[in-house]
Amino acid sequence: MPSSLVSALIALHAVAATVWVGGMFLAYTAVRPAAGAALEPPERGKLWLGIFARFFPWVWISILVLLGTGFALIFGVYGGMAGVGGHVHIMLLAGVIMMGLFAYLYLLPYQHMRRAVAAADWAEAGRRLGRIRSIIAINLTLGLLTIAIGSGGPLW
Repeated sequence: MPSSLVSALIALHAVAATVWVGGMFLAYTAVRPAAGAALEPPERGKLWLGIFARFFPWVWISILVLLGTGFALIFGVYGGMAGVGGHVHIMLLAGVIMMGLFAYLYLLPYQHMRRAVAAADWAEAGRRLGRIRSIIAINLTLGLLTIAIGSGGPLW
């Protein structure tokens, strides 16, 4: 594989990870506390629904890019999983866990929250938002660790 293609794949992989993890970082560390302090439950629920509706398509795109570029690098450059270091195995495992958690978040708590906001059931919307927040906290932690491990290179 030409080095320019390898560089492009690595760059796309890094950008996709940055979009996903950076979005979670902003949501968790800045938007969540600001919205909680400034907005009543109806406005907060509507705000989060708007944020998720705009951010989640980017997460799905990021997942596709991460899988495509990651496997292209693993199999196109290193000849498969046997050719990569332990850090890549860890990065892949953490990424798959994150993707599974996001799929769960999207298919269950987010859909329930959408229905609760539409029905103006603010207590239920708040419960679902709390569940989403917990999953985002886990994924954010995994994402930051994965970036550190993946960019740190082989550890053994």
